Amino acid sequence: MSNPDTKVFETLVISNLSPKVENGKYPVKRVAGEIIHIEADIFKDGHDRIAANLLWRKTPGGMWRKTSMTSMGNDRWTGGTLLEEEGSYEFMIRAWPDDFETWLHDFTKRLAGDQSDLSIETEEGRIILNKAALRAASGRSRGDAEEIEELGTSLMKAAAAEIPELFAKPEVRALLRRWPDTSLATESHESIPLVVEPLSACFSAWYEFFPRGALGKADQHSTFRDCLPRIEAAKEMGFDVVYFPPIHPIGTSHRKGKNNSVVCEDDDVGSPWAIGNRTGGHRSVEPALGDIDDFVWLVDQAHKRGMKIALDFAINCSPDHPYVEEHPEWFFQRPDGTIKYAENPPKKYQDIYPLNFHCEEWRELWDEMLDLVLFWIQKGVHIFRVDNPHTKPIAFWEWLIAEVNRSAPGTIFLAEAFTRPKMMRMLAKIGFAQSYTYFTWRETKEELTEYITELTRGGMQDYYRANFWPNTPDILPRHLQNAPPAAFKIRAALAATLSTSWGIYSGYELCENEALPGREEYLDSEKYQLKERDWNQKGNIKGFISRLNHIRTAEAALRQYRNIEFIPTDNDQIISYFKWSEDPRNVIIVAVNLDPENLQQSQIYLPLEKLGIAHDSEFQVNDLLFGETYTWRESTNFVALDPRTKPVHILRLIENRKP
Repeated sequence: MSNPDTKVFETLVISNLSPKVENGKYPVKRVAGEIIHIEADIFKDGHDRIAANLLWRKTPGGMWRKTSMTSMGNDRWTGGTLLEEEGSYEFMIRAWPDDFETWLHDFTKRLAGDQSDLSIETEEGRIILNKAALRAASGRSRGDAEEIEELGTSLMKAAAAEIPELFAKPEVRALLRRWPDTSLATESHESIPLVVEPLSACFSAWYEFFPRGALGKADQHSTFRDCLPRIEAAKEMGFDVVYFPPIHPIGTSHRKGKNNSVVCEDDDVGSPWAIGNRTGGHRSVEPALGDIDDFVWLVDQAHKRGMKIALDFAINCSPDHPYVEEHPEWFFQRPDGTIKYAENPPKKYQDIYPLNFHCEEWRELWDEMLDLVLFWIQKGVHIFRVDNPHTKPIAFWEWLIAEVNRSAPGTIFLAEAFTRPKMMRMLAKIGFAQSYTYFTWRETKEELTEYITELTRGGMQDYYRANFWPNTPDILPRHLQNAPPAAFKIRAALAATLSTSWGIYSGYELCENEALPGREEYLDSEKYQLKERDWNQKGNIKGFISRLNHIRTAEAALRQYRNIEFIPTDNDQIISYFKWSEDPRNVIIVAVNLDPENLQQSQIYLPLEKLGIAHDSEFQVNDLLFGETYTWRESTNFVALDPRTKPVHILRLIENRKP
């Protein structure tokens, strides 16, 4: 704190800056093209008027820039700026007593109080203006200095009642704000770290498929060059990221058979998460897929089509991985000297040896993991889905992601961590740009509302970006098992509109729904075998998914992560919410029937003020999925959603301006 004995003390209090993540320990996250809004409590003793600037710079060592802050009332202030460049930033606040605004406010009050002689007060105003003119001249702005001098002359000539009018124009106030007296300025003790990432860190649509199954033939292993039609099909459905499960050589020791059987037949292809054999490890590709050059060719072809390929960074080693022979010290050792396989009692995974990130040679192991990521970045991959990051040290991920972004800024990591909430949050804080979530198991209106509110309110929204997946190769949730196509449409619509990033595992568009009895796992899972598929089979929902994704891309409101509010309905089988763009000319209202079997009807109760709609007015909404336009009136309106024909409304508010 300031020492009053030195007569150098802080004039104002600046506190409670937001947003912050763990009091500034970790950076707030935004994306390029987004506006950041910073708030703080700013006040001082007495009744002086206050001015404040938001200051920001790129770190390390960038030039400070500034923008004015405005009062929100009750000593709370806000300021914002458009973030155009990716990188690391810091924000702070500078505030001071505004001598001119204080003088003008007090002068106006005295005038209203019929004070007869205001000559001294007028002279005080002239002195304030004269000092501002000198500051402008010193700042080499002769034009501003002359304008301020003219204001001073006009002030001394004007009658007292005319003086407030001299300063009524906004351009006059702006002129004086450019040359304030900041001799008593105070700067915030704290700053806010912030990272600006690529737009794709927040807005993306993922399509996952196994490269070895691209042809959809149970008796023919596909290659990288066979994958191009699947990538083009994903693009046609509106996806922009294609995610590959591990593409590396697959171990033969304890290889799993069909449906995760411990008995492996000669023709079983094994689980790609059991990485490594005599042909190589994490820097190699499964020979049946092709070679590294084939993979680089495919990445290049995807980029030419505006698509990105994401790789699975699975730190799993089969017993045949070269590391086992070259670096046995990196693994967990049993008392008899053998290497421990992975277990999650009572489950045993004899085909996988986990690495020990706390071993004595941990530095060499960590460096090797970093080199692996950089190796694939050099091959054109800049997005990584990380398998089970919660089973490795937090410190490791914080270090690795920071090191990767020094070499390859803008690299995106998606955390596949279905685990304890605090661990999931910490992974996001230390650098994962996106995170898997519990959306997969949230079914009811109450569950969805509560979960989305948790993700987008109360602080999580500043560092945790949810990527919603209705299914994965590991998970066929019970509400999709033996379910009709409407269930798949409903879950897709929820995932695509509740969050800004979402994804599906291939087969979802075909409404594949057969599970292992009593399990949330696919029958004849593609994790362990090649799968026969007709990618254009009757009853697919590719057209519906395509419309969803193209609507998301076209509507600015659906590209915003934190801007969602739920709309009351009187039927628990219908959930409704709205999203809006920053400007806020684009407003989207969504209503979803959560019942895939039956027609559901409800009144929905729109918050007219928040939507910018005047009471007692008619307005139109356009259904972007089905091309229909409805005329609504006032706040209460009726929806009827039939899962067989129209399970979802995605409505653009056509007229949302008050007259």
